[in-house]
Amino acid sequence: MTFIEHLEEFRKRLIVCIVAVLVGFGIAWTFSEQLLRLLLYPLLPLLPQYHGELIYTGLAEPFMLYLKISLLFGAFLASPVIFYQVWSFISPGLKIQEKKYALPFILFSTIFFVGGALFGFLVVFPFAFKYFLSLTASFFSPKISIKEYFGFASRVLLAFGLVFEFPIVAVILARMGVLNDRFLRRYRKYSIVVIFIAAAVLTPGPDPISQVCLAVPLFILYELSIFLVKLFQKKPAPEENS
Repeated sequence: MTFIEHLEEFRKRLIVCIVAVLVGFGIAWTFSEQLLRLLLYPLLPLLPQYHGELIYTGLAEPFMLYLKISLLFGAFLASPVIFYQVWSFISPGLKIQEKKYALPFILFSTIFFVGGALFGFLVVFPFAFKYFLSLTASFFSPKISIKEYFGFASRVLLAFGLVFEFPIVAVILARMGVLNDRFLRRYRKYSIVVIFIAAAVLTPGPDPISQVCLAVPLFILYELSIFLVKLFQKKPAPEENS
C-alpha cells in the first residue's frame, strides 16, 4: 500500500471508531444519571465525615456533565470495536499465521483496558480521595466542583486503561520483530525513570499519590511484558547447514 492508501485506510478505521463511540454514547445517555452515581461512588461516602459537598457553578454544567459522562462510558462500550479496527489496520504487516491472533488481541485488549480503569476506580480512587480529604483542616470544609471531579476522574480512568495496554503492544511489536525480551531486560533500570515520568504526565496535576499508584502497576506490567514477549516473540530462523 502507498502512503496515501494507508491514510485512506486510517480514515475509514477512524470513522468506524467514531460511529462506535457515538452508538455507545447513545446507550450510555439512557443511563447517564445512574452512571453519574456510579462515578461518584468512591467519593460520596467520604464527604459527610469531612462536611464536604459537591457543587456546580455554571447553569449548563449539569447538562454538559451528563454529556461528558455518556461520552466517557460510550468510549468504554465501544472499546472492542476500536481494538478490532486497530487490529485491522496493523494486520497487513503481519504474516498469515499471525493473523489468527485477532480474537485474542481484541479480547485481551478490552480486558486490559477495562481492567486498568477498574483498578483506578476500585483501588486508587478510594485511597486517594480519603488521603486528600484527610488533609482538610478543621477551619474549612471541602466544596468540590463536579466539573473538576469529572475532569480528574476521567483522566485517571483513561490513563490507567491505556497504560494497562502496554503488554499487548509489547507482544505485537515482538511478533513484528521490532522488540525482544533481551531489549526489555537490558533497559529495565531505565524503564523505572521513564515509568515515573509517564505517571507524572498521565495523572492530573501535581498528585504524587495517583502518580505512585499508576507507576507501581505499570512497572508490574513491564515485568509481565518481558515474560509475554519472551513467550510470543518471533523466533530466529534456523540456519541452513552448509
